[in-house]
Amino acid sequence: MKIFNSIFSWVIKKRIHDIEFFKQYPQEVQEEGLQKLIDTAKNTEWGKRYDYASISSLEEYKSRVPIQSYETLRKDILRIKKGEQNILWPTEIKWFAKSSGTTTDKSKYIPISKESLYDCHYKGGKDLLSMYCNKIENHTLYTGRTLAIGGSSQILSYSHDAYAGDLSAILTKNLPFWVQLRKTPKYSISLLDDWEEKLEQMAQATAKQNVSIIMGVPSWTLMLLNRVLEIKRETDISKVWPNLELYMHGGVNFGPYKSQFEKLISRPDMHYLETYNASEGFFAIQDEINGNGMLLMLDYGVYYEFMPIKEVGEENPHTLTITEVELGVEYNFIISTNTGLWRYDMGDTIEFTSLSPHRIKITGRTKHFINAFGEELMVHNAEDAIAIATKKTNSVISEFTVAPKFDLSKTVGSHEWVIEFETEPKSLDYFIEVLDNSLKSINSDYEAKRFKNIALTKPEIIIAPKGTFYHWLKSRDKLGGQHKVPRLFNDRKHIDSIIDYMKSKSGIKIVS
Repeated sequence: MKIFNSIFSWVIKKRIHDIEFFKQYPQEVQEEGLQKLIDTAKNTEWGKRYDYASISSLEEYKSRVPIQSYETLRKDILRIKKGEQNILWPTEIKWFAKSSGTTTDKSKYIPISKESLYDCHYKGGKDLLSMYCNKIENHTLYTGRTLAIGGSSQILSYSHDAYAGDLSAILTKNLPFWVQLRKTPKYSISLLDDWEEKLEQMAQATAKQNVSIIMGVPSWTLMLLNRVLEIKRETDISKVWPNLELYMHGGVNFGPYKSQFEKLISRPDMHYLETYNASEGFFAIQDEINGNGMLLMLDYGVYYEFMPIKEVGEENPHTLTITEVELGVEYNFIISTNTGLWRYDMGDTIEFTSLSPHRIKITGRTKHFINAFGEELMVHNAEDAIAIATKKTNSVISEFTVAPKFDLSKTVGSHEWVIEFETEPKSLDYFIEVLDNSLKSINSDYEAKRFKNIALTKPEIIIAPKGTFYHWLKSRDKLGGQHKVPRLFNDRKHIDSIIDYMKSKSGIKIVS
C-alpha cells in the first residue's frame, strides 16, 4: 500500500502540472490538439474526403467539414461495425458503446478507439482522483474498494472481432488488472443481465466489504444503498462503510437527489463530485469540492466548439472557440475526437460558470425542453424550480417528468407534472404555488406566458405512488445503469405512457 501511494503521489503531481498548463493556455492546447487529430486522420477515408492533409487552420477545418450528428455518421459507423476500418479513424476500432436510440435506430453505436479509451475515458477517471487527492490531504480512498454501479454488462460480439455494450461494460472489460483488484462487485456479478438480480447480488456482496468510493447514476445508487441498509439492519451507510468518502456521479442533475444521500450518509466529510462522461468521451470534472461547475478537460484528444443556441437549425451555423465564449450563455456542445467523431453535435446544452479556468455545467438536451406555448422551458429550469419548491416545503422528490397539456376546448394550455415524492409536502397547493413562482422567476418566457394566464395556466401535478418510475422503466426493459427517467419532453409520448401505467395499477391523484 505504501509503494502504491508513493507512485500515485508522483502521478498526481505530474498531472496537476499538466492541468495547470492547459488552464493557462486553453486556446493553444486546443489548437495543437485539433491539428494532431487532423494529421492523424489525414489518410483515412474521411480525411481524404475532406482533404485533411491540406488543412492548416481552424477556419479551413470548419469551412470544409459540416456539423455532424449520429444520423449523418450512421452509415460510416455501421460499416466499421461490420468490419471495415480506416474510415473515420486510422487505428483499429472493435468496441462500440451502445447508447439510447435515435429516430432511425433503437440504439446508437458509438465507436471507441484505443486512443479514446485510454487517453480520454480512463484518463478522466484518473484525473478526478488526482485532483481530489490534491485537495484532500487526509483522504482514505485507498483503504477500501471502489463500488461501480454500471449498466448492463452484456457484451455483444460479432464474427469479425467487434463488440458492443454499455460504456460501463466496455470500460470494465478493459480495465488494467491493478484497477480490477480494487473494484467491487466481482466481474461475474457485473455480467448479470437481470438488473433486479444484479442489484440484490451487488448489495449482498458489497454489504460485507470496505467501500471508500462509489460511482454511478444517483437513482440506481440510492436503490442499492437502501438495500444494503436493509441487509445490515442499519439506517446509516456510514456505519456499514465507515471509510466511504467520495461519490462520483453524472448523467443527471444531482440536486433533486442530494438530500436523500445526506439522509443515508451521515459522515460530515463525505464528498460528492460530478463528471461529464458520455459514450462519446470524458469531457469535464468537478475540480472544486464545493464548486459550481466542472473543469473542461482540454488535453484528452477532444477539440471543442460551442454553438450559440440561436444558431441551432441554421444551414451554416457559427461556432465559437474556447476563448470566445461568454458566461451565462447556453451553447450546443460540438466535439471532434480521437475516435473519429468529427464536428459531432452531442445534443447537450452547456453553460460556462467560469472562464478562468473554463468550467461548465450541463443545462439540458436540445431535444429535452418544452416550447409548446412559446415558454422555452429547459431541463435546468425545471430542476432548479423543483429544488426551490422542495426546500421551501420540506419535501423530497424521487423522480419527476413534465410535458405540455393541451385542452382543445380552451385557448390556453398547461404543464402536467408527474412527481414521485419520497416525502410529500404538507400542502400540495403551496408546493404548486412555489413551483409556479420559481419557474416565473427563473424563465422570463414562462413568466410572460403565465401572465394573466395568457397562454399557460398554473401547473398540474399527478402524484405517483412510490416505485412508479422504477416499475415503469422495468415494464419497458430499461432498468439500471444508463437508463434515466426523461425529465422534459415537448410531446406527451413518455408522460402518457407513465400515466397509462399508473391507471393500470392503482389509479392516480391529480392536483391542479
